[in-house]
Amino acid sequence: MSKIPLSVLLFLFGNLLSSSVVHAIVNVTGNKTQYFKVGSDRNSEKDCDRGWPHCKQPITAQRSSLLPVEAEVLIFEDLRLSVVYPVIQKFKSIISSDPQGITKTWVGSDICNYKGFYCDNPPDNKSATAVASIDFNGFQLGAPSLEGFLDQLPDIAVFHANSNKFAGTISTNIAKLPYLYELDVSNNRLSGPFPTAVVGLNSLTFLDLRFNFFTGSVPPRLFAQDFDFLLINNNNLMQNLPDSLSSTHILYLTLANNKFSGSIPVGIVEALSSLTEVLLVNNSLSGCLPYELGSLDEAVVFDAGNNRLTGPLPFSLACLKKVEQLNFAGNLLYGMVPEMVCALRNLINLSLSDNYFTVVGPLCRILIGRGVLNIRNNCIPDLPFQRPIVECAKFLAFPRVCPRMWTYTLMPCMFTSINPPITSIPKYQPHFP
Repeated sequence: MSKIPLSVLLFLFGNLLSSSVVHAIVNVTGNKTQYFKVGSDRNSEKDCDRGWPHCKQPITAQRSSLLPVEAEVLIFEDLRLSVVYPVIQKFKSIISSDPQGITKTWVGSDICNYKGFYCDNPPDNKSATAVASIDFNGFQLGAPSLEGFLDQLPDIAVFHANSNKFAGTISTNIAKLPYLYELDVSNNRLSGPFPTAVVGLNSLTFLDLRFNFFTGSVPPRLFAQDFDFLLINNNNLMQNLPDSLSSTHILYLTLANNKFSGSIPVGIVEALSSLTEVLLVNNSLSGCLPYELGSLDEAVVFDAGNNRLTGPLPFSLACLKKVEQLNFAGNLLYGMVPEMVCALRNLINLSLSDNYFTVVGPLCRILIGRGVLNIRNNCIPDLPFQRPIVECAKFLAFPRVCPRMWTYTLMPCMFTSINPPITSIPKYQPHFP
């Protein structure tokens, strides 16, 4: 047999090696080199060769190989976008549920077109572009935690993630987000102690933590912040309502379906003088209704049902000229239903069922006929669907006496043509000649 020339062997070996390299490039996965380029032409790569600071070094997987890999060049509109890109991709990697295919759009360098992400000019640099807002409402995304995502978006101002399946706790690092003014993570699976990091976020005006599993007490300082919306209902929070409630100006306050206890603070008027809606329903509040509730001039909804409040209804509630819904059902209230409360013109629903009221006048009976007033399961002798006489007698034999009982018939707003409105209440019962 004749010998094969060395040149032929080298030629065949070269072809074999070339074929293997091409095959490796085509089939390699998860080992792409990503060149991050900021603000340069998409068809130009020479900036990276100059070592410019805006061009990051290649990021490659930790894999040893003698074979070349396919390169992917990502060009970002702004340096701030390149900073949050790995944050988003890391969060994407832990998404456990995505029924709408949202994260399929989280590809490439055009972050501002990712579904749920919105860009704007940050306050500190109007010529820059950054991720300023996130709206995941209703996406039904699932993840074991938001930590490492929300707290790593330095320019975020609005974060809405209502109705998803996010678990874990809220990172303490959100306290470092200078622009965050709206935070909505309601209807998720978040748990643990109340996220104290939101306390002291002076930019925060909207906080919605409803329908989660937060437990324990709420820092009293939270109620001293100037929120427009403070919505923390349907958790497992428990404590007395703090007196510091008197030093804030909340428009919408919902504490419902928790385990708050104690009385409604007398200073609530100073706190909620601009209140539109307050929900205290389904807690463990006790004590008497303060006369000062009648000075909530802007209130449209006041719901304190299903607590353990007692005493009579203050006549001052008749001063709530804008109120449409009043709910005190499921308490231990007694006495007469003030006729002037039933005369409120905007009243759509007045729920006083499951108490121990004994008297309703003609105006209130008109509301009963219209379906506006629900007075079932009380102690009114001539009305149907009332408590048994024995049950009423047992309760009324030991009525709960409220402090400052003389205030319950005072009116801070009516008959001002005869007498000036009452603007303050003395500590002790006044004496008249």
